[in-house]
Amino acid sequence: MKTLRDPQSLLTDGLAAIRKQFRVPEQFPPQVLAAAEAAAARRPDAHADWTARPFVTLDPASSTDLDQAFAIEAAGADMLLHYAIADVPWFVHEGDPIDIEAWKRGTTTYLPDGKASLHPPVLSENAASLLPGGPRPAVVLTVRIAPDGAVKLDSATRALIESRAKLGYETARDEDLPEGFAEVSARIAAAEDARGAARVDPPEQEVESDEAGQFTLRFRPQSLPEQRNAALSLAANLAVADALLAARTGLFRVMAAPEPRAEERLRRTALALHIDWPEAMPLTRLEKRLNPQDPREAAFMLAVRRAGNGASYVPFREGETPWHAAMAATYAHCTAPLRRLADRHVLAAVLAVANGKEVPGDVSAAFERLPAAMAKADARDGQIERAVIDLAEIALLANHEGEIFSAVVTDLAENGARIQLGDLPVVARTKAPGVLPGAAIRVKLLTADPVQRKLEFERVS
Repeated sequence: MKTLRDPQSLLTDGLAAIRKQFRVPEQFPPQVLAAAEAAAARRPDAHADWTARPFVTLDPASSTDLDQAFAIEAAGADMLLHYAIADVPWFVHEGDPIDIEAWKRGTTTYLPDGKASLHPPVLSENAASLLPGGPRPAVVLTVRIAPDGAVKLDSATRALIESRAKLGYETARDEDLPEGFAEVSARIAAAEDARGAARVDPPEQEVESDEAGQFTLRFRPQSLPEQRNAALSLAANLAVADALLAARTGLFRVMAAPEPRAEERLRRTALALHIDWPEAMPLTRLEKRLNPQDPREAAFMLAVRRAGNGASYVPFREGETPWHAAMAATYAHCTAPLRRLADRHVLAAVLAVANGKEVPGDVSAAFERLPAAMAKADARDGQIERAVIDLAEIALLANHEGEIFSAVVTDLAENGARIQLGDLPVVARTKAPGVLPGAAIRVKLLTADPVQRKLEFERVS
């Protein structure tokens, strides 16, 4: 769960109901745990020694499933990003119990009160994680970054690395990070702007309790180290996508731009949130102006994220160029194999391609199966995320029954008008016959029950 935090455990009962509803697994089968223990005990025997290089990790301070570590060096006018990815393909083999279970799960499923990991913790939070304290097997992607931010995969190498530090987004200082970290990020950001990318990173919502015992939602924007770290992952994934496309193989992440109807709904959401969006301004330009420190604009960033058609996976097809509208580029996922099933296979493919070898047959075969498996996992995770956000919004309104709120109708459907409250980051449905999208209305809150996840409004004017 990337969009909501509940540090005070205020939503415990509601989250338990969501876990039950969506059958979030609580543990791994015994045979999977046994296989993971055996895999964790293996000693790397196919990895170069890169332990002398000063790798570090940068993640939320509490994270222990660390997919990436990085080191940076200058190469003339270019910068070299050595991006180490947990070598999950070395630990997990096609058809073994860990692999079979991973295909069932698809992803690590996140909720504010914990996660259901893709792999057993002995791997994901220990042997395969790029934690400090000893050599760890990794696939190091060396990405060349030009002054204009253009990226190219120079090499992919199986290597033993040793992280020098486990840095946290919340506490990392500039002096803790490798020299060139800010420069690499700035180059990637400049390249995004140049190609018209519309990647939106909305802030997290954090549930809190105020002095009166009422729920509140506070937005937590990404920290600067977090934004810069995301740029490193983006650079690696773009470079890998280009390398695989050139080799006429791979699995790609694709996404269409928001449809006209979705953009019209966003304009009405902007109206409800009192955000100035000139008629002639494209959405991509507005997104660049949004300030995640402003609660209204932060709420709109979340609305933009929800408005898209959703991303999906496609295997390489001759004559087709896979495209991700938000990235404005061909894009792949390979940097989080501890948490996404697809990444393990993409990482194995680029390791082969970069070293002049054939992509293993089981990996190529998996590319045909993965879109369906990942779509199922993404749909489940999306439903869970929406349920959790709904829960938080209902909790925010708990004990406010009978109060009147201003709202704007953003869309119409058979189950009622979709409304955006004007003063709170809440989207809901209500019966409002005869209204048109864009209409300003007033509604009375009838029910806000976090346990039953029931939110009911009545139009009063």
